[in-house]
Amino acid sequence: MMRTFIMLMCAAALAVPVGAEPRSAGVPIEASGPKGPLAGTLLRPPGTLGPVALIIPGSGPTDRDGNNPFGVRAASYRLLAEGLFDQGITTVRIDKRGMFGSASAVSDPNAVTIADYVADTEAWVSAIRATTDAPCVWLIGHSEGGLVGLAAVHEVKNLCGLVLVATAGRPLGDVIKSQLRANPSNAPLIEAADAAIDRLASGQKVDVSALPPPLLPLFNPAVQDFLISTFALDPAKLVAGARLPILIVQGGSDLQVSVADAEKLKAGNPSAVLKILPNVNHVLKDVASGSPADNLAAYTNADLPLAAGLAATIAAFVSN
Repeated sequence: MMRTFIMLMCAAALAVPVGAEPRSAGVPIEASGPKGPLAGTLLRPPGTLGPVALIIPGSGPTDRDGNNPFGVRAASYRLLAEGLFDQGITTVRIDKRGMFGSASAVSDPNAVTIADYVADTEAWVSAIRATTDAPCVWLIGHSEGGLVGLAAVHEVKNLCGLVLVATAGRPLGDVIKSQLRANPSNAPLIEAADAAIDRLASGQKVDVSALPPPLLPLFNPAVQDFLISTFALDPAKLVAGARLPILIVQGGSDLQVSVADAEKLKAGNPSAVLKILPNVNHVLKDVASGSPADNLAAYTNADLPLAAGLAATIAAFVSN
């Protein structure tokens, strides 16, 4: 069986109270979607409104809390929102179009491109500003959400800046190639996978009938338009053209995105701030033991707290 961590995805604001919400609850908030509303959770600390941030989720069917039906139960985004709440930061965490609370926004959640997610980001920024009266909104993009954020800073107005968390510094096709090569058992698949990735990167679809069966989920025809839109983007080039404050946060124990990726982003935009958290993994948990088993176990453990210092690092940057 092929084992890899490939990152792949198969209106007006709702009126809400402007006071503080319980730390672990929050209140519903909506933004305009193509066919129905986009749904999220607003978590606002007490007192005067401070910085406000939109948490953009990573790849696949990841919900607003950072969980997915394929076994990830780390609750990373909920824990991040709660950690930022403790630091005086208001957050909105969201369900992607066509999924979970945003299921009615589109009929097919796979029929999506990065440009569509950028449009949704713009809708969320408008909804958040209308609800909170914030003059601008920070984007916090995790993993694939960082790529969406990088694309959004070139298209969306009223942004304060961008926080990239565990965000690749290379095109997604290159990341997938590296992830496949990380597992020696994938060796028989490399040639076919490389050819498929290169074809999609050139803007052409792949005939899956010619692919080895283990590769079929990666190159499902239903997601090929999305892959084409994603493979066309180079994060290092996008970050180089950004003119807003940028914080790059990368875990040293991340099995999916490397410190080298973060350094590539930093090299693309030397004015960005780079923060390496040595023991943090991809789902934003501390895994100090260095054990791959412990690292993977953190993906399913919502009771394991958010990595120490992560919320404070982000809060300090967005509060300056």
